[in-house]
Amino acid sequence: LHKAIRRQRQMCIRDRYSEYQLLILIFVKRIVPMDTRFSVAVHALILIAESDVPLTSEQIAASAGVNPSYIRKVLTLLRNTGIISAHRGIRGFALNTDKESLSLLQIYRAVSDGNLSLFDIHQNPNDRCIVGRHIKPVLSNIFRDLENELSLKMQEKTLKDCINEIIKREKI
Repeated sequence: LHKAIRRQRQMCIRDRYSEYQLLILIFVKRIVPMDTRFSVAVHALILIAESDVPLTSEQIAASAGVNPSYIRKVLTLLRNTGIISAHRGIRGFALNTDKESLSLLQIYRAVSDGNLSLFDIHQNPNDRCIVGRHIKPVLSNIFRDLENELSLKMQEKTLKDCINEIIKREKI
């Protein structure tokens, strides 16, 4: 690979990239920042699951440190998937699912587009460069495997695991 990169370095540089940019394309991958909906959803669900009284979006927002309208958007996504319910005339939300069986993957899928996608690949690699021709399929396979492993781990972890970890940390 090193010889091929050296051979095509001039072509890549001439066509589109400086040597510095080529090195970045080869060695650096960009991680797409995750949206906060997932962590806010877990936060809200823990509060709902552990509260003796129904909590309002304002109360949940105060704990999560976000705007109540943002909480309402997240809670709507959770309600649309049946994880929580809200009843007319009664302020607050109720958990419809057992916290012991509600996986982090279910929560993630409820508040995201459904697919676990942590990595993105730049869209316009130079096909005249050896790296540019092959980077998408190479990284796509690696990223898919990593995302599949993460999905399996998230399926194993439940809302109850998060609650237990909070209780354990509070006792320290």
